[in-house]
Amino acid sequence: MDLRPVGIIGTGKYVPQRVLGNQELEQMVETNDEWIVTRTGIKERRIAAEAEATSDLALEASKKAIEAAGLKAEDIDLIIVATITPDMFFPSTACLLQDKLGAKKAAAFDLSAACSGFIYGLATASSMIASGMYKHVLVVGAETLSRITDYSDRNTCILFGDGAGAVVLGEVDQGRGFRSFELGADGSGGELLKVSGGGSRIPASEESVGGRKHYIHMAGNDVFKFAVRIMGSAAEDALKKAGMTKEDVDLLVPHQANIRIIQSAMQRLNLSEDKAMINLDKYGNMSAASIPVALAEAVEQDRVKEGDCLVFVGFGGGLTWGSSVLIW
Repeated sequence: MDLRPVGIIGTGKYVPQRVLGNQELEQMVETNDEWIVTRTGIKERRIAAEAEATSDLALEASKKAIEAAGLKAEDIDLIIVATITPDMFFPSTACLLQDKLGAKKAAAFDLSAACSGFIYGLATASSMIASGMYKHVLVVGAETLSRITDYSDRNTCILFGDGAGAVVLGEVDQGRGFRSFELGADGSGGELLKVSGGGSRIPASEESVGGRKHYIHMAGNDVFKFAVRIMGSAAEDALKKAGMTKEDVDLLVPHQANIRIIQSAMQRLNLSEDKAMINLDKYGNMSAASIPVALAEAVEQDRVKEGDCLVFVGFGGGLTWGSSVLIW
């Protein structure tokens, strides 16, 4: 069976209005701006309004992506929302988004792979279009991490922010589109980054709430070591699968977790700073939303030209990782 070439035909992003800067965090926990910037590169992050949930952020990003693709909501065949902060257990955030968009023809489901979720979503959507199953798929990375961030834990509260990025995938010209995907997981590292409360193992109770089990817990040093190792190798593996080399890369669009992790990947790929899209200073770590928001901003800033070779790479809880090579 001949597979259709599949690429990104529209991008969009949305970030909440409220800005939480490092100076405000200094009033909340024992930390300071210099310490945060030196170790993470983050200066501020966005926080969803009280009435905003993940589907609301996803809606705004999705409308922009669909418009950029020159389509209407009823042209979308499938909606995939990558998130670890759904509006609720069920129905899925994708179903809530489908209704808000009026995408009546679209199937819809959520995908949970933490910060790698967007790349997992791209791989899933791409294969469905390539096979002829669907024509247009909306892939969204959306998070309201502020709802599961412990603002008394100075090691994690400095890292996370809220936002949403969306892309529409469709058939593109021969020679364009996705060239490869590299997905991976190591479940033995699941304890390193988790929200343990609220599921079937530790259902919500007075005890689980009191024990702060509904917040993000992270073994920071262990996750950092894993990320430094996997970001570079996953990007190299995707390039190798695509039959390309480091020299072919025009723009790296990495998960925005920590500037030192991004810099290590850049060094491994021999990339100068102008060949990496970095915006974590403004938004912090938005989990599944980080890569699509960075991509949307790269497009807005005219940093992506037709024929450019883009590399997406990310890692997250699970532990999971993913990378992809795309010819724009």
